[in-house]
Amino acid sequence: MEENGSEIITTDGSGTMMMDGAEILTTPEVHDPSLYETVVTFFQTGGPFMVPIAIILAIGIAIAIERYLYLSASRTRNTLAWNKMQSALATGNISQAMGFAEKSKAAVSRIIHYGFQRAKTSRRRDDVEIAMEEGLMEVLPKLEKRTHYLATFANIATLLGLLGTIIGLIGAFTSIAEANPADKADILSANISVAMNTTAFGLMVGIPLLLMHAWLSTKTTEIVDSLEMASVKVLNFVTDRKPAEA
Repeated sequence: MEENGSEIITTDGSGTMMMDGAEILTTPEVHDPSLYETVVTFFQTGGPFMVPIAIILAIGIAIAIERYLYLSASRTRNTLAWNKMQSALATGNISQAMGFAEKSKAAVSRIIHYGFQRAKTSRRRDDVEIAMEEGLMEVLPKLEKRTHYLATFANIATLLGLLGTIIGLIGAFTSIAEANPADKADILSANISVAMNTTAFGLMVGIPLLLMHAWLSTKTTEIVDSLEMASVKVLNFVTDRKPAEA
């Protein structure tokens, strides 16, 4: 209780001020929600379709991480194997290069090994090239494995978001059918804002998955280009050598 001249001001536990017995309403303190509370509220009000979209996000991230680790390791193995074989070929030691290609498990070694094996029985350039293309076709599916799922998951997440919003709008219009006409606008706007959460979440999942798909596809293309470049170099080396040197 405070005295201000002849006026007596009191406050109660709810924050309401009393001045000479008259009640004065004050603005209550507004609770600022934390980021965690905002995310939880957004997820809870989005409806049942938020769960499958979240599952798609988790699976997509797992695939992206696995593909990134595999492609990075494959690129490192290919670089090391190619450097060894290139050094042997530069000195004309084709036997050493064949030994590296046979023992190494890198993709570039497997492709070149196919070419070396065919060069033992045929000196025609087309035959050696076809053998290397066969090796490339064998390793290519392993490089592209599961990457295309990311684009599919991105489309599914977006479509689930739209479906959730449509179902939410249907429920919103159904709920105002018997509502008080004065409250229909408020009820409709509230339900629409909740229904739009599903579309927003679907887009928040779909866009990153598409970006990850494009990034991993570019990384895969770079590896395939390096394999083709190495194949052409070895093909030129093998076919340009004299029969006595083979």
